[in-house]
Amino acid sequence: MMNARVLVIDDEAPIQRFLKPALAASGYDVITADNGRQALHLIATAAPDIIVLDLGLPDMDGKEVLRQARAFSRVPVIVLSARDREAEKIAALDLGADDYVEKPFAIGELMARLRAALRHAARDEKANARFEAGGLSVDLASRLVSRDGVAVKLTPKEFDLLAILVRHAGKVVTHREILTRVWGPAHTEDTQYLRVFVGQLRAKIESASDAPRLIQTEAGVGYRLCGGD
Repeated sequence: MMNARVLVIDDEAPIQRFLKPALAASGYDVITADNGRQALHLIATAAPDIIVLDLGLPDMDGKEVLRQARAFSRVPVIVLSARDREAEKIAALDLGADDYVEKPFAIGELMARLRAALRHAARDEKANARFEAGGLSVDLASRLVSRDGVAVKLTPKEFDLLAILVRHAGKVVTHREILTRVWGPAHTEDTQYLRVFVGQLRAKIESASDAPRLIQTEAGVGYRLCGGD
């Protein structure tokens, strides 16, 4: 995936100086952060395609960055760290990291891991591009939605909301992730706003919007797109 945007999160200036030109030379668009707070802001606003994350950041542990990021983003994350203890690797992977590379590292290996993670993400995206259940049919590529064979007209925001649920069908998607991806990071607390849009969407795609079976509410957490009736 050429021209993919890579966010490098590392407070070591030599690593930044080495990685940025190496990645750029391989066709990546590179952005950087040297602390956890800045990293979380860029994950929410700069739409990176993949992240290279060091665990030893000055303001918070990299695992905490990963934990918070996974509340609103599924972007692939490769941990790049000098911590070689098995417990650290397991903790990072359990928190949602896609891979773990130890420092010191070979740039060729890191590039290969980046390519593999991007391929996996692309395959997952393609596999989740269609949804059919309970009379609802969604084709994300063509932006077509129908209910019992009849076309359903959605507003752009309604479609974006449905698309996120389709991509993670069967899984809970948090309020924060939906609000960040559809309306932007300035709206992460606007859960009432989201509730209104979910109600509008249910009215268009559910057989009975007052007894929804497709879009399930996970109280206090988010929403889940289920198999319906």
